[in-house]
Amino acid sequence: MRGPTVAVIDHGAGNLVSIGRGLQRAGADVIVAESPDQVAAADAIVLPGVGATATVMAGIRAAGFESVLTETDLPILGICVGMQVLFEKSGEDGASCLGLLGGSVEQLQEAPTLPHIGWNSLETADDPLFAGVEAPEVYFVHSYVAHPADPDVAIAHSTHGSRFVAAVRRGRVVGTQFHPERSGATGLAILGNFVGSVARTRS
Repeated sequence: MRGPTVAVIDHGAGNLVSIGRGLQRAGADVIVAESPDQVAAADAIVLPGVGATATVMAGIRAAGFESVLTETDLPILGICVGMQVLFEKSGEDGASCLGLLGGSVEQLQEAPTLPHIGWNSLETADDPLFAGVEAPEVYFVHSYVAHPADPDVAIAHSTHGSRFVAAVRRGRVVGTQFHPERSGATGLAILGNFVGSVARTRS
């Protein structure tokens, strides 16, 4: 049986090759979606992002993806800045974001260095995204972090100077501040859990 089809959104500011390969290794068929109509064939969406939130949101809007992302019933996984734009606004550049999750994005406080680049451990909640993942170490590249309006959406935390939200979930909407596609076997297991949940939902 073929795996679920995952559309990776190409808005001009994302690590598409590594994410696509990671999803394929996790059992997904991958579409790199350059236009909204390509999402119609998908079972789930992955929203990558690197750089600044305003740049990512400008790319999303210019390519016509904003209404797709805010109106779809498909599962969504946001990665790094792709997670940050799931929230309402960003203090990085005053950008208004997708608003799928309540709250804002602000600069990481008390950090010994910015950007925070490298491997850090996760404190994880009991969530399907981390099923079977023991003592996870994952890879981060960021200076800003999410501050959810509802703290219960946080499903993982990490610490770099101060403790921060490293992953979120509300229903079908999931986000990771870290890069699972750059986090070795742990990241592959996390992507596998996402792909597996999509497959179960599809069936």
